[in-house]
Amino acid sequence: MLKRVRYITLMILIAYVFSLSPVAYANNIQDTSLEAFLDNTMNSKLEKYHIPNATVSVVKDGEIVYKKGFGLADIENNIPVDPDTTLFRIGSTSKLITWTAVMQLVEAGRLDLNTDINKYLDFEITPRLEKPLQNTATEPITMTHLMTHIAGFEDHPDMLFRLSADEFLPLDKYIKEDQPARIFPAGEVAAYSNYGTALAGYVVERVSGLPFSDYVEKNIFAPLNMKYSTYRQPPTLDPPARMAKPYRFINGSHTGASFEYILPEPAGSMSSTASDMANFMIAHLSGGVYNGGRILKEETLKEMHKQHFTYDPTLGGMTLGFMEGVFNDKEVLFHGGSTMLFNTGLYLVPDVNTGIFISYSGGNNLLHSEVFQEFMDFFYPVKAQTQGVPGQGGMERAKQYIGEYQMNRRSITTDEKINSILGGGMLNVDADEDGYLLVTNAGETNKFFEIEPGVYQNLREGRTQDYFGPFHRIIFKTDPFGRIMLTTDGPMTYSRAPFYSTMSFTALAAIIIALIIISSLLYWLFIKISGWLKKGKSKGSRPSSMAVWVGICTSITILILSASMFSSGIDPVYQLPKEAYMPASGTPLFNFIPALMGIFSCLLVLFTMAAWWKGFWSRIARVHYSIFTLAVLGLIWILYYWNIIS
Repeated sequence: MLKRVRYITLMILIAYVFSLSPVAYANNIQDTSLEAFLDNTMNSKLEKYHIPNATVSVVKDGEIVYKKGFGLADIENNIPVDPDTTLFRIGSTSKLITWTAVMQLVEAGRLDLNTDINKYLDFEITPRLEKPLQNTATEPITMTHLMTHIAGFEDHPDMLFRLSADEFLPLDKYIKEDQPARIFPAGEVAAYSNYGTALAGYVVERVSGLPFSDYVEKNIFAPLNMKYSTYRQPPTLDPPARMAKPYRFINGSHTGASFEYILPEPAGSMSSTASDMANFMIAHLSGGVYNGGRILKEETLKEMHKQHFTYDPTLGGMTLGFMEGVFNDKEVLFHGGSTMLFNTGLYLVPDVNTGIFISYSGGNNLLHSEVFQEFMDFFYPVKAQTQGVPGQGGMERAKQYIGEYQMNRRSITTDEKINSILGGGMLNVDADEDGYLLVTNAGETNKFFEIEPGVYQNLREGRTQDYFGPFHRIIFKTDPFGRIMLTTDGPMTYSRAPFYSTMSFTALAAIIIALIIISSLLYWLFIKISGWLKKGKSKGSRPSSMAVWVGICTSITILILSASMFSSGIDPVYQLPKEAYMPASGTPLFNFIPALMGIFSCLLVLFTMAAWWKGFWSRIARVHYSIFTLAVLGLIWILYYWNIIS
C-alpha cells in the first residue's frame, strides 16, 4: 500500500512538472499560459519600441483562443483598442484575400492558373523585355507567375502611397497607366511585386463582373462574418467600429499621421480587425470553412497551400499566395504587410492547426516576426542547434561570392532605380579567414558555413532580420544577366552588382566629385573677386576668362540640382521623402537643368582642349581644369546611369 501511495505521488509530481514545460503547452495553448505569454510579450514589445496601439488574435483547432487589443486606438480621446471593432491597416497581408478570390474563380472554372494573363485583360501586357534583355524570348505571364511573384516586373514604389483622395487612382486606371517594364523572363527570377497582385485583382474584376471590393465583400467577407473588413478607402464604418489612428514616436511623444491611401487596392489597402482576421485564418486551417460558411473547397485549398515555386527543395518558396518557411522545425505559411505607419504579420502553422495575427501602428516592420518567433520558441521549442565548419578549400570558394547584392525587386527604367542603393534593399557578402560567409542583411550580420559548393547554412537559429522568410539557408545561382544571384526563402532574390553600381563606388565617387566641384568654385570665385578688387577686372585672355566662367556656372548649376534633389528630405512621421507619397511636381527650372548641364559639359570639353592647345594658364591650372571637366562628366554619367536625368 505504501509503495502504491509513493508511486501515485511520484506520478502526480511528474505530471505537474511536465505541465509547466513548454512542450506540454504545445498541445494545449488554450489555457492561461497563452494569455500570460502574449500579454507579457506584447506589453514588453510595445514599451520597447514605443508602439501606441496593437491588436492580436490566435486560433487553434477551429476556435479563437486569444484576442486582445493593446494601447489606445485614439490617444487624444483615450479610446482603447478593441480586437472586435478596432480596424488596422494590414498592408500587403491584404494580398492573401486577393489570392483567395483568385482561387475561387479557378475553382469555378472561370480562371486558368497557367493561361496567358492577356486572355483576361482589356489591354496588353507587352511581351517585350526592357534593357538589357530586349532580345530575350520569354514565356507569357500567367496567374501562377503573379501569385508566386515571378512575373518579372520592375518595381515602382513611388506609386504606393498617397495622403489625399484627390490623388487616388481607380484600379483600372492604375493598372493601365502605371504598367511597369518587364525586366526578367517570366518564371525565372523571384521579385516581389505589388503591381502583379493589383493586376490579379483587376482580373478578378474582369472575370467576375464586379468591382474588386464588392467581389470580396460578397464572396469572402460575408461567408466568414468579417463584418468590419474592407478594401474601401477610407473605410465606411458602422458604430461601434473605429479606425485605429496611426502614430510615430518622435522626440518623446506620439505624433499622429494622416490616413494613407494605398493605390493598388488588391495589393494592400485592406482594413480589418483581429477578430475578422481570426475567422479568415480558421477558414484556411479548416478546409475552407468557418462556422458553416465555405469560401473554398478543401482540395482547392490544398492546391493553394502547396509549394509552387522555389529555387531549391531545401528552401522555403511560394505557395499560391503564401510565403513559406520552416520555423522551429515546423512548416509555416505566412505573409507580412507594411504601410508607412502600420505593420502586420499573419502566420499559419498547419501541423498544429494554429494561426496568429498581429497588427499595429508605429512603424516597426519586424516586431510581429519577433513575437511569432518567441511564440514558437515558447510553445514549440527546438533543442538542436545548427553546427558546421567550412570544408577544405572553403575559403577559395567563398571568395567568389564576396560583393554587394541588390534586390531584384527594383526599377531599372525610372528615376527610382537609385532605390537599389538608397532603399535598404541590399545584402553585403564577405568571407572571414576560415571560409565562413558573413552576410549582412538589414544591419544584422549572419555567419554561414558551406554545406556544398554554392549552398550555405546560417549558424544562427531563430529570428533573423529578413522580411521574407527565415533566412536560414542561401543558395547561389546565376540570373538572366549572367550575374551571381543569391536565393533564399520566399519571393525575393538578390543579384551581385557590378562595381560601378554599388553603394560604395557611387558614394565614394559622389564625395570626390562634390569636393572637386565645390573647391573649384570657391577657388575661381576667389580669383575673380581678387582680380576685381586689385585691378577692376580679373586676369587672363578673353577665352580663358570664358572658360573659368563656364566652370563657375557649371558648378552653380550642379549645386542647384543637388539642392532640389535633397530639398524635401525624409519626413519624420512617414519616414520617406515626400516624393514617395505625393505626386511628382517637377519645376520648369529643374526640367531645364539637365539640358543646361549637357551644354556646359560640351563647353567644358572644348575649353579643356583649347587650354592645352593654346596654353591657357599654368600647367597646374590646366591639370586642375581637366580634372574639373572629368568630374563633371563623371557626375553626368552617374546621374544618367541612375535615371536621375535623361
